[in-house]
Amino acid sequence: MTTKSVAVEHRIAASAVRVWEAMTDLRDMARVLSGVEKVEVLTDGPFRVGTRWRETRRMLGKEATEEMYVTASEPPGRYVVEADSQGTHYVSEFTLQPLGPETTVVRMTFSAVPPGGAMGLLAKVLGGLGARAVRKAIARDLADIAAEVEGRGAGGGGGTG
Repeated sequence: MTTKSVAVEHRIAASAVRVWEAMTDLRDMARVLSGVEKVEVLTDGPFRVGTRWRETRRMLGKEATEEMYVTASEPPGRYVVEADSQGTHYVSEFTLQPLGPETTVVRMTFSAVPPGGAMGLLAKVLGGLGARAVRKAIARDLADIAAEVEGRGAGGGGGTG
């Protein structure tokens, strides 16, 4: 199997704790992230290993809803979210590195393992134009988080990092 991945970093002028809180607030995600149309939280309680939700996004002109689940949670430094769709396993790893009391570098690595040797849709998505679209979507999400925690408004604000 071939794993394809895309990584994006963004420097945010806020503490790692504040960034963590914004990134893991699933109930507010659709407001904060301009690329997310809807979130349905499926589990009760705080964000932790086992937390599940359905996330609806528009990507490459198509709307898609995926069920996501947390497989690692080390507040406020790292968490991993996974999903399975059409035989492909997706892994999104988020790391938050404090550079001082009010500066955090967030790195998101999005990886996909297509089914048994077949390259499938995700390999196409992460190849060429698709990889650029995924990188752009991740950069937009991280910029939206930065805008939220830096007090510049919600959803769609901010630049890229």
